[in-house]
Amino acid sequence: MADSFGPMRDEDADGGVVGVGSDVGPDAGSSRKEPIRVLVVDDHALFRRGLEIVLAAEEDIQVVGEAGDGAEAVDKAADLLPDIILMDVRMPKRGGIEACTSIKEVAPSAKIIMLTISDEEADLYDAIKAGATGYLLKEISTDEVATAIRAVADGQSQISPSMASKLLTEFKSMIQRTDERRLVPAPRLTDRELEVLKLVATGMNNRDIAKELFISENTVKNHVRNILEKLQLHSRMEAVVYAMREKILEIR
Repeated sequence: MADSFGPMRDEDADGGVVGVGSDVGPDAGSSRKEPIRVLVVDDHALFRRGLEIVLAAEEDIQVVGEAGDGAEAVDKAADLLPDIILMDVRMPKRGGIEACTSIKEVAPSAKIIMLTISDEEADLYDAIKAGATGYLLKEISTDEVATAIRAVADGQSQISPSMASKLLTEFKSMIQRTDERRLVPAPRLTDRELEVLKLVATGMNNRDIAKELFISENTVKNHVRNILEKLQLHSRMEAVVYAMREKILEIR
């Protein structure tokens, strides 16, 4: 697919997008009866138009609306209830990260993918904490945008490889801070939940975890759901961040 806008390109120097596996839903690539409804949020009208043109070629994806800033995105999300929101990080009036929290309140089923030029670690980490399910740089190929949308719609988390490396570095940095004190004890996970969480941290999906532990895939889904509920988190990616920070897991 030829370039249609801005900095996106068809070559992928970073080697694709890193997936973090499915939270509780089916594996990526499963069939859907209805198209994936997408809201595009970016302060550049030309970029929004380019995304619409690219996604219009995908039969299973439908752009249902667009917004030029975070404040408008919250209103549109509440009105349209999209499945996926593609949103820039830095925008006027209200940024994408700040808008994430409000969007989760008005459209809790919507999954947010940050699509941005910002490769700052702070933006990545703040986006995850705010509830974003994906963080992609605008340098990814046009074809990968649709692929990422499908993957996130099917329960996966998606992140650009260069940002994944920075995220792992941040994990290591957090657990090495000896002066950090816990204000609230970490919720107690069962031995089985800890086993599942450790395998989630390696990037395994539910099916692989089930095979590794000799349990059913539905049991894995239940364990992941319980882990997220106990930690009061929204995604597998957040669970791993929390586990690293609280020293539930160790990375050497």
